[in-house]
Amino acid sequence: MSDFDAIVIGGGHAGIEASLALARLGAHTLLITQNPDTIGKMSCNPAIGGLAKGNLVREIDALGGEMGILADATAIQVRMLNQSRGPAVQAPRAQSDKALYAALARKTLENQSGLSIFMDTVVDFLTDQSGKRIEGVITERGKRIGAKTVVLTTGTFMEATLFIGEWKGSGGRLGEPAAVGLGKALRARGFPVGRMKTGTPARIKASSIDFSVLQAQYGDPEPIYFSFLEKNYNRPSLPCHIVWTNEATHSAIRAGLDRSPLYTGKIVGKGPRYCPSIEDKVVRFPERERHQVFVEPEGEYTDEVYMNGMSSSLPEDVQEAFYRTLPGFEHAEIVRPAYAVEYDYLDPSGLYASLESKLLAGLFVAGQTNGTSGYEEAAAQGLIAGINAKRYLDGAASLVLARDEAYIGVLIDDLVTLAPKEPYRMFTSRAERRLALRQDSADLRLTPVGMAVGLVDEARRAAFEARKRGIDEISDLLAARRIQKDDCLIDEAFAQHIGEPLELALRDPLIGARLDEKRDPRAFLSGLLSEVTNYPESWVTTATLDARYAGYLEKENRLASRVERADRLKIPADFDYRAIPGLSAESTEKLEAVRPLTLGQAERIPGVRKSDIALLYVVLARSKS
Repeated sequence: MSDFDAIVIGGGHAGIEASLALARLGAHTLLITQNPDTIGKMSCNPAIGGLAKGNLVREIDALGGEMGILADATAIQVRMLNQSRGPAVQAPRAQSDKALYAALARKTLENQSGLSIFMDTVVDFLTDQSGKRIEGVITERGKRIGAKTVVLTTGTFMEATLFIGEWKGSGGRLGEPAAVGLGKALRARGFPVGRMKTGTPARIKASSIDFSVLQAQYGDPEPIYFSFLEKNYNRPSLPCHIVWTNEATHSAIRAGLDRSPLYTGKIVGKGPRYCPSIEDKVVRFPERERHQVFVEPEGEYTDEVYMNGMSSSLPEDVQEAFYRTLPGFEHAEIVRPAYAVEYDYLDPSGLYASLESKLLAGLFVAGQTNGTSGYEEAAAQGLIAGINAKRYLDGAASLVLARDEAYIGVLIDDLVTLAPKEPYRMFTSRAERRLALRQDSADLRLTPVGMAVGLVDEARRAAFEARKRGIDEISDLLAARRIQKDDCLIDEAFAQHIGEPLELALRDPLIGARLDEKRDPRAFLSGLLSEVTNYPESWVTTATLDARYAGYLEKENRLASRVERADRLKIPADFDYRAIPGLSAESTEKLEAVRPLTLGQAERIPGVRKSDIALLYVVLARSKS
């Protein structure tokens, strides 16, 4: 008999979402973590959201997850990024109070009924006699805890090693032990385990910095929320600052390269391409005279700041030298040095799109364990893994979000299909339908999914239904209101649209530019349509964006229809590719390794020939008829 319905391993951002999803859906759940005091701890930057990442957080919230609520409740600065560009690439980003975020995350878990927290380290799994179905875990202290399903979210801790110059030591974060044992056990069980690397910059004592010579960066004055519940927590707004490296910085870095573990072969794991260390930037871009650094506060009640853009694994004396070359940092005091961490990850091609392991039924894997970077990517996977672990318990079909349905769908499809060999980071460019996947429309796309799954409570359901009804009403008002001659007094651009519905006039780029200048569309539209002042700004924004970009959305729909058709054509999990005459050996090998669940996923596997996809389509279509 199992002790629990489900066990979640790891209390990071993936583990938080997986644990809460399982418990809220009715599973008796145990979260095992090495230290409950570090639940929800931000290992790296003190921020949530950003380009594409902010979309992920809003999608998590729309489905009934927790990250958006935690971000709103702990924000110390919020900005909407890319406001000078189109809505498809805009996203919210919040500086967070790191200590408060972790405290609220832990409190949320502790207050969740059906969820228990236990301090220990998992070193192996319990399985049935066949070794193909999970039945629980074995811990470092020898406890054998039974469960019908397990969600693995070890982050950067599995068999992890820290590097600072010539020094190296075991650890998943500086001052915290690595999770030793499980990586070895997974290798012994035949799991595809590899090594990846990430890093973090130094934390500097804020009172040792002369901020008067730095460029201040403030948050947006208007409220911006991650959660569609839009609760105002009356949080403070603290400034960030910008500084630039210089030739003296680069010279100090180059002088220490012979002691860098990156360049002496000590680190073998692949690091994140889009977030390189400062020494990597200096080596790879010798022509660059300077690199931008964001100086970000770590919280309201700490004197530490985070040096965003200056992660490093150089020796501490070299770090002290190059940080002090920055203007205003001549007397900077390092509280915590920068360091790199190398850790075990599981090749995500060994997972189904549900995030369940292909080798061990009932085991789900999420977060940086799958080779991703970032809190947001981890939380999104954790939520889906938790949902699907519960559906596994219930014998229900897995929830798999499509690429045209959510950034979460793009993220997971990329992981299990492309099997990235370096830390994966979400970008808007990865989404084929990014205009349809705008951050403001996440609830319209996904809250009905969250309702069907059972994660949306009554308060969120009521808020969603009111917002949807309001957006529909605003859309009706935009369609009914026709442009008149007097409207040209508000803006002469309306002269080209007399007699047209307002929803069509909004598609004019000149009128759209006026809307963008106002930020709050109600301020521009109220002279034409006084009723819009009765609705929240976010509702009016979504309705006007839908109207403005209706033509582009329709174009996206047409371009995506072929992909949708391919993704609707299912491939059985045990499909015999070797039984197809004429299928190339290379494609057969890749298809067998990934085991795609749809023809669309098969098309996206690198190296699979188009002619082989056409052959596979014929065989699948014939079997359906």
